[in-house]
Amino acid sequence: MKKTKLNLQTLVVLAMFAAISIVLVYLVHIPIFPSAPYLEYDPADVMIFLCSLTISPFWALILTVVVSLVQGLLISGFNLGIIMHIVATGTAAFVCGFIYRRRGTLVSAVIGLSAAALIATAVMAPMNIIFTPIYTGMARSIVVTLLPFPILPFNLIKFGANAVITGLLFKPVTLILQKTGAVSE
Repeated sequence: MKKTKLNLQTLVVLAMFAAISIVLVYLVHIPIFPSAPYLEYDPADVMIFLCSLTISPFWALILTVVVSLVQGLLISGFNLGIIMHIVATGTAAFVCGFIYRRRGTLVSAVIGLSAAALIATAVMAPMNIIFTPIYTGMARSIVVTLLPFPILPFNLIKFGANAVITGLLFKPVTLILQKTGAVSE
């Protein structure tokens, strides 16, 4: 697979990925567990994972930072959740794209997306222990007891669903981006 050159079309795609991601985080909030309605699924990371696979892991990391900051400014307010999102999603997207770029095959995309879901879930465990007590006022000991359920299952479901959706959209999005010249074949 060739490297993606950064041109006007690619910059436009990056902007579109960012805009769609922000709209998704604004519009879609699906609570997964009734006992923890504050843990809501949103598909915004799909666009970041697509960026990692179609453009580059580096630009996916940049996109994660931009989307997180805009989300904090316009939607959720600036809190430590932004740092958690940047670290978890940024790490996952970078790993996903890195694994895919090594071979550039459908199998490597599936492996990359699977690794992304597992890594993001693993990264969120210590992040929740460190940051959740600070911005929620919840005792750290309580956060630790919530890790096995609902925190870790929620993160696995969220990142797993985003990986599956990304996998389903990957080929059609890639074909469109190749036709526009935003990414090379």
